[in-house]
Amino acid sequence: MTTPFSRRWALASLCLGLAPLAIADDTEDGADTTEPRLNPLVVTAALAPRTADESLASVTVIDEADLRRQDPVSLPDLLRGQPGVDVQTNGSFGKTSSVYIRGTGNDQSLLMIDGIRLRSATTGGPAWQYLDPRMFQRAEIVRGPRGSLYGAGAVGGVVQLFTPEGEGEPTPRISLGGGSFDTRRASASLSGGEGGTRYHLAASHLDTDGTPVREDGEDKGFDNTTGLVRLSHTFAGGAELGLLGLRARGNTEYDGGDMDFVQQVAGIYGVVPLTEAWSSRLTLSEARDEVDDHQDASSWSAASTSVIETRTRTARWDNTLAFGAHELVVGAEHVEDRVSGTSGHAVDSRHNSAAFAQGLLDFAPVTLQASLRHDDNEAYGEETTGSVALGYDLDARHTLRASYGTAFKAPSFNDLYWPGSGNPDLDPESSQTLELGVRGQYRTWYWDLAAYQTELEDMIAWAPTGSGLWTPQNVDEARIRGVELATGVELDDWTLAGALTYLDPENRESGKDLRRRATQSLRLDIDRELGDWSLGGSWIVQNHRYDDADNQDRLGGFGLLNLRAGWAFAPGWSTRLTLENALDKDYETARDYVNAGRAAFLSVQFGG
Repeated sequence: MTTPFSRRWALASLCLGLAPLAIADDTEDGADTTEPRLNPLVVTAALAPRTADESLASVTVIDEADLRRQDPVSLPDLLRGQPGVDVQTNGSFGKTSSVYIRGTGNDQSLLMIDGIRLRSATTGGPAWQYLDPRMFQRAEIVRGPRGSLYGAGAVGGVVQLFTPEGEGEPTPRISLGGGSFDTRRASASLSGGEGGTRYHLAASHLDTDGTPVREDGEDKGFDNTTGLVRLSHTFAGGAELGLLGLRARGNTEYDGGDMDFVQQVAGIYGVVPLTEAWSSRLTLSEARDEVDDHQDASSWSAASTSVIETRTRTARWDNTLAFGAHELVVGAEHVEDRVSGTSGHAVDSRHNSAAFAQGLLDFAPVTLQASLRHDDNEAYGEETTGSVALGYDLDARHTLRASYGTAFKAPSFNDLYWPGSGNPDLDPESSQTLELGVRGQYRTWYWDLAAYQTELEDMIAWAPTGSGLWTPQNVDEARIRGVELATGVELDDWTLAGALTYLDPENRESGKDLRRRATQSLRLDIDRELGDWSLGGSWIVQNHRYDDADNQDRLGGFGLLNLRAGWAFAPGWSTRLTLENALDKDYETARDYVNAGRAAFLSVQFGG
């Protein structure tokens, strides 16, 4: 039987698949005249700058123009529905959020800020909901395993956020706004550069009364204050020295209490061109994740406060050597995790040392990328991961690619050492992924189609022991299959982007879908410039998902329509109106956690 959702899905799939074919390609001789936005440089996929079609990876770039047009309140709002990306939230405005890339778990993908990894060592995953999108200039989403480049956790993919570097004359920017649910937003920045020195200073604040996270519940507020500093200097000989500091601090309320949080990254780096063909980079960094959880008194427990803080300190050395059209990247990394607070973990620190190498070989029209990494961890032993990708240029516009990669996810501190239930004998989860893809790159549009299969082994899940106790154990296996289609168009004053995702995330032990993953997703972004005005919208459609492992608790699919308009009403001045969930849809991505309905936000900006 064909359901209304199935009909809408089929129609949307047909429109997205046929839309690019209706656009005439006006590149006469097949030469590469692609626009930078349509074929941007990416660095996350291969540790070296490559255009999207040269990266031999499934990659999505959200650039500064996209960020300013959409002006999202939260990072999960920005990521929802991107190719291969699903988002689960326990309510809106700073509530716990999980990002699933290609069906893998929240702790099976990496979040990085300017090369610095940010996560909780106790839970294993990042707190996406505490980062303000206004602090960043662009985002790269690389789908597929990157364990051989970044180590533990890079199973489903990597999201890397980049802060502005600054250049040219001092450029101030100020934004003030607010809207529904008594929400107030403010941000300010100053960027510039002179004589080899570049700088970017920024601060932002968001405060909202929020919305209920449960049906008929009370509003649950959220506030977040973020500061950012980025400085760098390039010397006459080409050497570069730079530093980064980002700190987000605030409070979020939930049903039964509230949490104070801190998310922080800090780093210093130096780049030295040792020869014309050899560049060496050393990065020293620290990432901090802290939560002070205040639980209200209830009929069965007294009020309480718990504190958990994790710090990750990293020293990473990268060397890039050029051999004509070929490149070799070799390096080493040392990471130390520390946990403190009231949890009383049996072990409060561990360290990991790694060495890695990657070859980027160009034998046009054939390209080859091969990488290998060896990790030695104090807690769970040694792991070796690798990958190989092969690309073939069919002609000047079309590239075939095939890749195979392995990755692993390390047990978290909670898995290993949580008082009374941790299991120090856990092995890391492991994965193997095969991907086939093809990309068409033209002057005014592109499309990218990929199919993949990921096998996950030794997945960590709670299971009973012989004594009847439940502890984390290596018991589950999963097979995730998927197909992704992404396309983008820039034609005259129109900008369009589309993504279709089909996912089959199967638990091999039960034959059921992995919980809280939608298996079909569509996203369409359309924007139009009209002189001093701009109009646009995003349509995100997802089908049902299951909230439980047995697939008995079904959460319905939904469609979200977000609208936006901008007006440059005076030199240097503009205003922007966004209408989120314009159709006021009720939807859940986790049982009994409701998300915000229709919400309008208005802001006024001054500066570049």
